[in-house]
Amino acid sequence: MFDFDRVIKRLGTHATKWDNMARLSGITAADAIPMWVADMDFAAPAGVTAALKEEVERGTHGYYADTGSWAAALAGWMARRHNLRIDPAWVSPTPGIVSGLGLILQAVTEPGDEVVLFPPVYHAFRRIIPANDRRILDVQLVETNGRYAMDLDLLRAKLTPRTKVVFLCSPHNPGGTVWSPAELRALATFCADHDLILVSDEIHCDLVFSGAKHTPTLTAAPEIADRLITCVAATKTFNLAGAHVGACVTSNPALKKKLDARIGACGLSSYNGFGMLATEAAWRTGEAWLDALLPYLEGSRDLFDKRIEAAAPGARSMRLDSTYLAWVDFSGTGLAAADVAARVAERARIYASPGPQFGPGGDTWLRFNFATPRPILNEALARLDDAFQDLRAGK
Repeated sequence: MFDFDRVIKRLGTHATKWDNMARLSGITAADAIPMWVADMDFAAPAGVTAALKEEVERGTHGYYADTGSWAAALAGWMARRHNLRIDPAWVSPTPGIVSGLGLILQAVTEPGDEVVLFPPVYHAFRRIIPANDRRILDVQLVETNGRYAMDLDLLRAKLTPRTKVVFLCSPHNPGGTVWSPAELRALATFCADHDLILVSDEIHCDLVFSGAKHTPTLTAAPEIADRLITCVAATKTFNLAGAHVGACVTSNPALKKKLDARIGACGLSSYNGFGMLATEAAWRTGEAWLDALLPYLEGSRDLFDKRIEAAAPGARSMRLDSTYLAWVDFSGTGLAAADVAARVAERARIYASPGPQFGPGGDTWLRFNFATPRPILNEALARLDDAFQDLRAGK
């Protein structure tokens, strides 16, 4: 019913993942494989294509009006998939999650205020905070039993009077950790005790594998709803990043009023019509597609983990409960990080995301996007096998 093995030519189609690879990585080989930015190489659900086709055939592409059905589609999706009841009136559309984070910072903090991050973590957090003249307060995650954990005692020791906001990545990117309800409640209680706004970026919430279950922060800790903003989108789930549509959700009218004021002040109250139509269609029609995608991704995760650890003795891939972004530590190989990066880029002709861009704790890691058809994934794995062949031979 869904052919995720189909290879779709994307090079030369304005696809950042493919067309910006040479400029950003320096890998100029014609057969280079992009395994960096979180963008899948699969066709979107048929319902999305149908909605966009209808709009194109209508031929009139004026301003988009009335976000009511869009917000209702989001609310319906969250209720069905995550048993989370949200009022569509709580929803503020933004041009993607990252821009939403910047708008939140402008709405609830002042220049010079501190924003807590739990690194290694999504690199765009590290860009958007200083870009808004705010400061990063890093509280490095602790690896325990093969997954990440937050160190709230360390956070407590690092707090200053300028600490105002906590950015949480849930599920975690790049580690793939799905936070437990107890972990979320502990962080929420901490934020309440120290008068902090908690921003929960849950863009990967739909991409959770068997044996794990995403708990929305609002579900885990409803008592802190007045200081919580949840960020969600259809874009990561359904490979619609080009739609540039996200949602910031809060039940606190005062917080929402501040956020909406910033959205209006930045001229962002008029929305990308194609993006709104595509994401609404995804929430309304994409469930069967997602249900088929998840086991495909899970199989690719297992295949990648097995092959990379065999290819480079001493390498280990953190066991992902979520996302399609393998997080691989090469420290056990005995190779310098620069040597590992060179082997992947020059010998394998693969562009992987450098670990250091995710902040403290990422120095010996690389992140690989395995959300690509198996023929491409198998080719990438064969190249990685060749890139570390001498290591296996004991040379």
